[in-house]
Amino acid sequence: MHTPSPPTRHHQRMLRAAMLWLLGGSALLLTTLVPLHTGLLGWTPAFWLLGAPLAVLLALEPALPRRMLALFQPRRRTLHATVWH
Repeated sequence: MHTPSPPTRHHQRMLRAAMLWLLGGSALLLTTLVPLHTGLLGWTPAFWLLGAPLAVLLALEPALPRRMLALFQPRRRTLHATVWH
């Protein structure tokens, strides 16, 4: 079994850069400063502002989607906590 090694500085910088890229691209698309689809470029702005940073994030942290889903799942209460509350 492979144990995950602690992230290096380079890894952390790349992760921060990809998150900032995704946040900035989302802001540009939400404020409509950059259109999602254009006649000349097609879906290229959406790809470079959303798709590419998501691909980089998934390449750097493959377990990220699973951890994000775990945050949104409701916590299961134990039988003891259910009975006494």
